[in-house]
Amino acid sequence: MNYHTLKATCKTVHLGGFSCNLAPALVINSGDSIDVETYTGFKIYNQAPEEFLTPELLEICHHLPPERMVGPGSHLLTGPIYIRDAEPGDVLEVQLEAISPRLAMGFNAIRTGWGALPQQFSQSRLRFIPLDLEENIAEFPPNSGIKIPLKPFFGILGVATPETQRSSIPPGIYGGNLDNPELQAGSRLFLPIFVPGALFSIGDGHSAQGEGEVNVTAIETSMNGRIQLHLHKNISLISPLAETPSDMITMGFAETLDLAFEAALKQMIHVLEEFFKLEAEEAYVLCSLAANFRITQVVNRPQKGVHGMISKSILPKIPETGFLHKD
Repeated sequence: MNYHTLKATCKTVHLGGFSCNLAPALVINSGDSIDVETYTGFKIYNQAPEEFLTPELLEICHHLPPERMVGPGSHLLTGPIYIRDAEPGDVLEVQLEAISPRLAMGFNAIRTGWGALPQQFSQSRLRFIPLDLEENIAEFPPNSGIKIPLKPFFGILGVATPETQRSSIPPGIYGGNLDNPELQAGSRLFLPIFVPGALFSIGDGHSAQGEGEVNVTAIETSMNGRIQLHLHKNISLISPLAETPSDMITMGFAETLDLAFEAALKQMIHVLEEFFKLEAEEAYVLCSLAANFRITQVVNRPQKGVHGMISKSILPKIPETGFLHKD
């Protein structure tokens, strides 16, 4: 295993989406470990306080080359990372080993026409929220005594698809803007691969987010992380899967919550059939008895998200390396 450091610079980030034509920011082997740096706030930096800004972020905001702007989204992503020998049909495992805010400041934005209640809350609003990194909390509203625990995660973890331009806003079978707060340090994410090298990108750091992310954003935060990337050649997936220390997670994406729930449920049934050898009807019953389905987000249109969780403690024969064996 090799160790790499991937800093966020004008040559290693891209804005607004994914593209199969982007030059890799880093080339690695399966199993390599990467210390990765991400920034957020590209489109609001000129309204930000000094505590939010660094010379590196300002350099990116002022000088990002046009060829690194590949979609209509607002997300600044680090990558893509090219994994040698990765081919379409393989599976990429993303081990999230460490995640921590890079700065003691984040922001939340209400955007006109977006969010769960766009008619009621129709005015754009931008708030910067200090982070107490020693106490691991954010107080909001200010001076209210309401203290939100920081539970940092990356909102976007995704691979490229054959499209030359794909927005970073909606999630999908490629991962992308999952906004799943369960994916904290100690978790693993499994993504289908669609192009040679996988072209994995990461970003959209969140210090805290409620399930649903109802006003469009979380506490958006520049974030550092340590990840390991592994290839699996003997597994095929039709949708992202994840595993935390306590649970298996399936994900569903669709234009309505009903359809997103149905997709997450069908994927859970498939996982129980494929990896635990249950009959489909048995898996369906087990989901009714022991699985929990939660709203991931309702704002990354046109795709809403639902994730299903089932405790690994009730499932037999799960090795320490997880329900998916490493090659």
